[in-house]
Amino acid sequence: MSKGPGLFTDIGKKARDLLTRDYLSDHKFSVSTYSESGVALTTSTVKKGSYSSGDVAAQYAYRNTFTDLKVDTESNISATFTVADIIPSSKTIANLKFPNYESGKLEFQYFHPHASLTAAVGLNQSPPLDFTVTLGTPTFALGAEAGYETASGKLTKYTAGITVTKPDSSASVILGDKGDTIKASYIHYLDEFKRSAAVGEITRKFSTNQNTFTVGGSCAVDSLTLVKVKLNNHGTLAATLQHEVIRKSLVTFSSEFDTKSLEKTPKFGVSLALKP
Repeated sequence: MSKGPGLFTDIGKKARDLLTRDYLSDHKFSVSTYSESGVALTTSTVKKGSYSSGDVAAQYAYRNTFTDLKVDTESNISATFTVADIIPSSKTIANLKFPNYESGKLEFQYFHPHASLTAAVGLNQSPPLDFTVTLGTPTFALGAEAGYETASGKLTKYTAGITVTKPDSSASVILGDKGDTIKASYIHYLDEFKRSAAVGEITRKFSTNQNTFTVGGSCAVDSLTLVKVKLNNHGTLAATLQHEVIRKSLVTFSSEFDTKSLEKTPKFGVSLALKP
């Protein structure tokens, strides 16, 4: 386990990733290359229905700095600059975008063996402010998050969470949407490599009196193939199959359909990521 309680966004992340990551509804193809100077280039294309888009991204790391630059087919440019240890145990992240430059953000993260803090400010005339704090250890942590809109002088969000983590399992409870939603999740790993796992998540929205319960899991068929499945109480069933065709290069097939409305057309997605 890592030192410290981690960031607030890490609460419930393991279960959330297993239930959301690699479940595709589009077609994506990406190719990555690496130069001797340490620059990584990734070209990606995505097709969603009749709409297609693409982007080119470049990443470069030097000592305690990391730069990520991306340009897409709609002439949007985004750049992320990360500098570690400006002060010890800290990370500073600047995110800039063009032409939507008002969505840029500057974030500061601080890590301590028993706490983590983040503060983010938008780069515009009336910047939104976001703060998080997490206290605890790698095995037990509780935290809170708040957002403040300087233009209106109002809190835009406040969230609280708690998590308990063991070597083979993790449980968390998050109270979000200004107290309107509570989400509890549990993930249990079935092998020492944490590739096979079972997960359950229940969400209750108080304002609508609605509950959503989702169960899922992953199974490592062999060292190169991973299968994931999830089903919720609304009848949505989804599955993915991921295979490492060559070292570090993955092909992923995904499908989702409504078991209560079989006449609806299922969703299909596929992704091919090639890396040297």
